Amino acid sequence: MLEEIADILNRSRATLIEDALGVLSLFALLYVGLSLTGAV
Repeated sequence: MLEEIADILNRSRATLIEDALGVLSLFALLYVGLSLTGAV
């Protein structure tokens, strides 16, 4: 089972990086949007 998980992670490494960057950009936009309104 651990080998299967490792294979999946190795095959989808580029997608995981893109997803992580997408999540970070969404949080950055949320923070900036709330900062502009004075909510943060």
